[in-house]
Amino acid sequence: MILSDRDIYKKIETGEIVIESPDNGHISNINASSADLRLGKFFRIFNHSKQAILDPKNPESFKEVTSLVETKEGESFIVQPGEFILGVTMEKIKLADDLVARVEGRSSLGRLGIIIHSTAGFIDAGFEGTITLEITNINRMPVALYPGMRVCQLAFEPMSSKAIVPYSTKKTSKYQGQVFPQESKIFSDPELKRV
Repeated sequence: MILSDRDIYKKIETGEIVIESPDNGHISNINASSADLRLGKFFRIFNHSKQAILDPKNPESFKEVTSLVETKEGESFIVQPGEFILGVTMEKIKLADDLVARVEGRSSLGRLGIIIHSTAGFIDAGFEGTITLEITNINRMPVALYPGMRVCQLAFEPMSSKAIVPYSTKKTSKYQGQVFPQESKIFSDPELKRV
């Protein structure tokens, strides 16, 4: 069951949903069944010439594979056709141990060919941090993105009960507390670690 705006406001009041932004602008971005989040000013671009392949079993293949880019006030970030980059939300969120969220792109950006997430659209109970966005441009034209623009929406769903091990206490959680767009840490998955 997806929470309505009425319930989103209630959960914000009780602290079960925390949405922090520098200007509290997120309050005006709560919709009938979701909360819009805005694009942050940090991006990670892939340095295609640094590594021949990204190998989940080889942490060395991830070294220097991305560069952090910060856009200046009022400046756009141009996403080229076919390009894949990592972005981040301006807002930081925190979820209670019995609540999950789903990240969805906005239809207005989808109509420009911008995909906001490739697979990581699920936010676990107990997560805290910014949301890393897996941005792809499937258009044949470049698209300008501006920090501060509404870029995605979160739909919140209650769980049947509190998690025994929420994301905040899970030993293998890799992205708790993230601030910048975070590249993959798949090489630290227990099943992929080299002995």
